[in-house]
Amino acid sequence: MKALRFHTFGPPSVLAIEEVPPPEPGPGEVLVRVKAAGLNPADLKNISGHFHRTTLPRIPGRDCAGVVVAGIRRGEEVWFSAPGFGITRDGVQAEYVAVPEAALSRKPASLTMEQAAAIGVPFITAWAAIIGAANLQADETVLIVGAAGAVGQAAVQIANWKGAHVLGAARGSRPVPSVAVVIDTTAENLSQRVLAITGGKGADAVFDTVGGPLFEPGLRSLRHGGRQIAITSTGDPRVTFNLVDFYHNELQLIGLDSNALTARDVGDIAEKLRPGFESGILTPQDTEPVPFEKAVDAYQALAAGVDSKKYVLILPER
Repeated sequence: MKALRFHTFGPPSVLAIEEVPPPEPGPGEVLVRVKAAGLNPADLKNISGHFHRTTLPRIPGRDCAGVVVAGIRRGEEVWFSAPGFGITRDGVQAEYVAVPEAALSRKPASLTMEQAAAIGVPFITAWAAIIGAANLQADETVLIVGAAGAVGQAAVQIANWKGAHVLGAARGSRPVPSVAVVIDTTAENLSQRVLAITGGKGADAVFDTVGGPLFEPGLRSLRHGGRQIAITSTGDPRVTFNLVDFYHNELQLIGLDSNALTARDVGDIAEKLRPGFESGILTPQDTEPVPFEKAVDAYQALAAGVDSKKYVLILPER
């Protein structure tokens, strides 16, 4: 089969399409013929050597949609975002991939293969953060830091679906879909603005998809007893905050690593998301299809960061 692989860490130029044997499914696994595979910023970090657990050589990627061709559920159209794929085992950016059956979810009928391959990491991470870790309730106010990003936009949709009040924070003044109030972090004081909007109370929860210099302003935006969920940190991974204020306000700080989710976790979340997509309440990010033979070009465009497109590799038909 054709597969995208890297034998050393570095820029996208370390990637190449190679001929390799198709994988053999293990116990509890099925073989999926990949139709479309999504690219995420985490994939770029992976090939650069950011994740220290990655072993080489390796096929990258963890988001895809396809058809089960061997094992139970044979013939079913599925989508998944498999934890550890592309890191401790070969990923999905290939013609075939062996996947734990527990990680699979039936592809929403309303989505194309291309769209289904784009929803994995953003929506599963967002759900695990604001529904799982934050336990966000209807009528609560959630501040989403980095609301314009892929994970942030997914979180906005999920929070609205669950009846929460959504505040967004992003760089610049451009509107973010489905967010009534977007705070420009380059021109406004984040915590002061949140307190003003909430009548001095603060947000019930903060979902921080940026970290770095926005970590402490996020904490200062919380109400007494509020909780902040962190999933990354831009730039310097070390942050500072006022510990006295933190414990006097009885705040909660929760870290979430989406790579630590199990196959069962991912499959369960995907099943909970499926009704949202099938009803049209949840919608995937606009995608940019890329023929598989141009995969390295797609990685280079992602690395250049000249736009916010969601690149999806389209595998050839056989």
